[in-house]
Formats: sequence, C-alpha cells, structure tokens
Amino acid sequence: MASKQKGNVDIAAVAKAAKVSPSTVSRTFNHPGLVSPATRKKINRAVQKLGYIRNRAAQTMHGKRSATIGLVVPTINHAIFAEVIQAFSDSIGKEGFSLLLASHGYDLDREYAMVRKFLEHRVDGVALIGLEHSDATARLIAQQEIPAMAIWNYAEDAAWPCVGADNRQAGRMAAEHLLALGHRDIGLIFPDTHGNDRARHRLSAVLETLEAAGITVPQARKSEAPYSVAQAKQAALDLLAGPSRPTALLCGNDVIAQGALFGAQKRGLKVPQELSVMGIGDFNGSADIEPGLSTVRIPAETIGTLAGAQFTRFITSDAPEPFRLCCDLEQIIRGTTGPAQAASLSRAGRWKGR
Repeated sequence: MASKQKGNVDIAAVAKAAKVSPSTVSRTFNHPGLVSPATRKKINRAVQKLGYIRNRAAQTMHGKRSATIGLVVPTINHAIFAEVIQAFSDSIGKEGFSLLLASHGYDLDREYAMVRKFLEHRVDGVALIGLEHSDATARLIAQQEIPAMAIWNYAEDAAWPCVGADNRQAGRMAAEHLLALGHRDIGLIFPDTHGNDRARHRLSAVLETLEAAGITVPQARKSEAPYSVAQAKQAALDLLAGPSRPTALLCGNDVIAQGALFGAQKRGLKVPQELSVMGIGDFNGSADIEPGLSTVRIPAETIGTLAGAQFTRFITSDAPEPFRLCCDLEQIIRGTTGPAQAASLSRAGRWKGR
C-alpha cells in the first residue's frame, strides 16, 4: 500500500526526486516534445511516487495555460463521433494537452451551457461539432476571446477555424450512387435537421441531386428518425409497408442505415436484390454487418488528428493564423446496394405469384 504524502508536494520536490532541475520538470509538463524520453520517464516516476498534482488554478491565475481543451459533441451514445473524439484526444495529447468532453444531446442551448462550464474551468480552447451554433455561444466565445474551432464540417467562409468534410458533397455522392444504379423510387430517412447542419446539408444536397435528375421525392417517401437503430428500423418498417414501396432507402448516416437494413430484413426483403440501402459516414461496424453497408466515408480519424494538431498549434502560437481544412470523401460500395432493375423485377415477381 502506498504511504500518504506528508505536506504539499511541489515541483522542487519532484525535481529533486528525479535529479533534474525544476525548469526541466515544468518543461516536461508544458512542452514534452522538448524533453528527452528518458528524462520524461524519470520525472513521471517521481511524480507517481510522490503523488504530485499540478495546481492548475494557480497557473491560470498567473496567466499560464491550463493545458486543457474542451470538446462539446452532440452525442456520445453512438459510434458517430467516437473515432473523431479518440483521434482528437490522441492528437492534442501528443502536445501535452488533456481533453475535457461534454455532450449536448442536439440541444444548442445546452451546448451554450457546456461551453460556459468549460470556460469556468479555464480551458485553453473550445472545439465544437459543426458550424451551426446559438448566438449566445458565438457571443460568449467572442466576449471571452477564447480560441475556438469547428470539427466535422468545412466551409470556406466559416466564422471559426475548421477541419471537416463537405456534407453537401456527401449527400450528392450518396444520391448519385443510387441514381447510377437506376433507382428512381427512393425513400429518405434522415434525422431532425433543426440545429444539425450536417444532416441539413446532406438532405438538401440529396434532394437537389434527385431533382436535377427529374425526381421529386413525395412526402410519403420521407421519414424522420433520430440517431437510433431501433427507431430507424421502425421508420423503415413504415416506409416499406404496403404493396408500393421504394427500390432504395437513402439514410442520413450509418446508424440510421443499419436500422433501415434491419427493418428491410424484418419485412422479409432481400438486400440488395429487393431493396438497396445507402448510408453516410462509414462508422466502425458498418463493414461488419451482413451485408456490409454501402456508404460515403467521412474520414473521422483523419479529421480528428488534423483538428487536434492544428488547434494546439493555433492555441500556442504567438501569431495564430486561422485554418480551414477540407478532408476528402470516399464512396464505399459494399453489399447493401444493387441495380434497381433487379429490385423492380423481384417485386413484380412477388406480386405476380400472389
């Protein structure tokens, strides 16, 4: 059992135990890349042995950085943002920063409260998902002059530095794939787009792409589902009820697409022979379901890694330069999409045999 440390352990005690100077200990915490691995290892052993804890509050009062970055995401309930969170955390960790994480449940008022809480903890910067935020959040960040950035979305005219993908392009690519397979009767399952610019941009691009091909999606072919496999499954069951059904379902993300696939299978439909299912995202697990999900890959790990590296550089620079980086998308074709003609013939055969 470890013995309790008597009195307060300061940086000088750590330096003495590690047989280095106090400035080297400080450098290890604030700029680990400037200290050799062997020296860092000695200092970390001393820190663990003595139970030393840095006084962040005192450092902040003296104008020093807290070495923490706050990240607010819409949800941590699904794999949607898991990769980007992990990659962002790993990336800032390499520069000596720690991550504070919160979720707002797709509620922009709650997002404001989370940002405010982070600022009370004296974070060095705030990263948010997407480019749509409440006026209160934008005003708070401007008033406090805190470094801020947007992750996941890209826009050339973004108000904050950003690293992400073009969600309109993702919607276009998904729709173009189904059109290229001959699908003209396409059902849509998307989440509520209020306060969610990712979903709104994808949906608007899908509708524009289909309209350019002479296709108007009737209201009966549109359904709304949150980021829930179970509720997306029910939405698909409703869209696929009755003799008249679409030959394809285009979903706002892979979580919804997985639910749609399960709904189709519940109806006894063969995918893709009788129904194609298309997602957007290519999250962990999308390749492992049966059949593997066709989707548009948003490079979450790349986005998180680049965002972390750029943001820490932005925070620590004496003359920070805003950045706006757009990551490439990729169409991933697996087993859930096939020619529309096969679906139409299969449906006709079914009804002919009844």
